[in-house]
Amino acid sequence: MMKFTKQNFIFLVSGIIIYVFDIGVDFWVASKYFCQGQYRWGILILCFRGLSSLITQIFSYEWFKNDWEVTGTGKPNWIFLVHLFHCGIFIRYWLALKYGCQAAFKQNSGGDASETDPPNFIQKQAIDVVTDINMLRVFKTFLETTPQLFVQIYMLMEHGQNNFYQYAAIIMSFCGISFSTVDYQISLRKSLPDKDEFRVLPKLVYLFYKLLTITSWILSISLITLLSVRGSVILLIFLWICGFTWTLKQHTTFCKSKKMEYLYRTVVGIILFFTFFNIKGRKTKVCMFVYYATHTLVTLGILFAYIFWKPFIIKEIHFTIVSMLTILSLLLGIIFLVVYYRRFHPTAYCRPQACSDEVDGEAGGNVRMEIGRFQNFIMQ
Repeated sequence: MMKFTKQNFIFLVSGIIIYVFDIGVDFWVASKYFCQGQYRWGILILCFRGLSSLITQIFSYEWFKNDWEVTGTGKPNWIFLVHLFHCGIFIRYWLALKYGCQAAFKQNSGGDASETDPPNFIQKQAIDVVTDINMLRVFKTFLETTPQLFVQIYMLMEHGQNNFYQYAAIIMSFCGISFSTVDYQISLRKSLPDKDEFRVLPKLVYLFYKLLTITSWILSISLITLLSVRGSVILLIFLWICGFTWTLKQHTTFCKSKKMEYLYRTVVGIILFFTFFNIKGRKTKVCMFVYYATHTLVTLGILFAYIFWKPFIIKEIHFTIVSMLTILSLLLGIIFLVVYYRRFHPTAYCRPQACSDEVDGEAGGNVRMEIGRFQNFIMQ
C-alpha cells in the first residue's frame, strides 16, 4: 500500500491555500465587474462559484451520510448545518490536515499514532479523506474554474482590456486546474494496487497534456463565441448532451440513490465537455480517439468558419496569435497525451476485491464502504 508522504502533505497545504485564495479572487473579480457596470459578467462569475459550491456541498454531505449508514453511527446535526452554509469542504480539509500530519510526520518519527492504531490505519485515513477532497475539487475545477477561465479569456479577446484582476483570475484558474488534475491523478495511483508512486516526470507530462488540451479547447470556444454567441450556446448544449448520453450508456454506479446518480451523470457530462475521463476504468482507446478527433475537427471548423464568414479578421494580428496558440496547444497537448499513455499510465485498474477493507477519513476513524468511493468515480 502506498503511503501518505511529506510531499503529499505539502501538496495538501498548497491546495488549501490556493482554494482559499481562489475564493477571494472570485469575489474580487466580481466586485470589479460590478463597479465597472458590467453586471452580467459579475453575476456570471458568482453563478459559477455558487453552482460549484452547491454541487460540492451536496456530494460531500451525501458521502458523510453513506459513511454513517455503513458504520451505524449517528448523524451530527452540525455537519448538515456546516454544509448548508457551504463550509463542508473546510471540515474535510481539517480532517485531511489532522490525519495527514499524523501519517506524514508522527508515524515516521515514532509517534503514538502507529503504536495505538492498527497497522496502516492512519495512512488509510489520510489517503481516503484526501481522496474525497480531490474528487470534490474535480467537480469544482470543471464547474467553476474552467468556465471562469473561458469567461476571462473571452473578455480579453472581446474587449481587449488589460486589467490586473483579469490576469489574476486567469493565473488562479490555471493554478486551480493544475493542482486539481495532478492531485486527482495522485489519488488514482494510490487507489491502484502494486503501482509505482506518481513521480515528478509523469506528473509534468500529465499536467501539460491536460492544460494544453483544455487551453486549446477554451480558445476554440472563445473564438466561436466571438463569431456567434447563439452558435456557441448551441454547440455547448449539443456537446453536453453527447457527454451525458455517453455517461448514461456507461451505466455508472457511483451513487447509492438514483437522484444522486443522475446528478453525478449530469456533472460528468459537463466535465466531458472540457476534457476526457474514462468513467468506467476500462480500456477506452477508441473513445479517447473519437473524443480528441472531434475536438480537433471542431477547432479546425471554427477557424475555417472565420475564413468564410469574417475573412477580414484573419488579417488582424490578435486573430493570428490566438489561432496559432489554439493549434499549437492542441498539437502539443496530444503529443503529451500519447507520451503519457505510452510511458507512464497504469495499465490495469483496481478490482473491487482488491479495494475492500478501506477506511474512511471521517472523524472517529469509521470503517469505509466495502468498495472505496474512488473505484466508481471518473477514472483516467
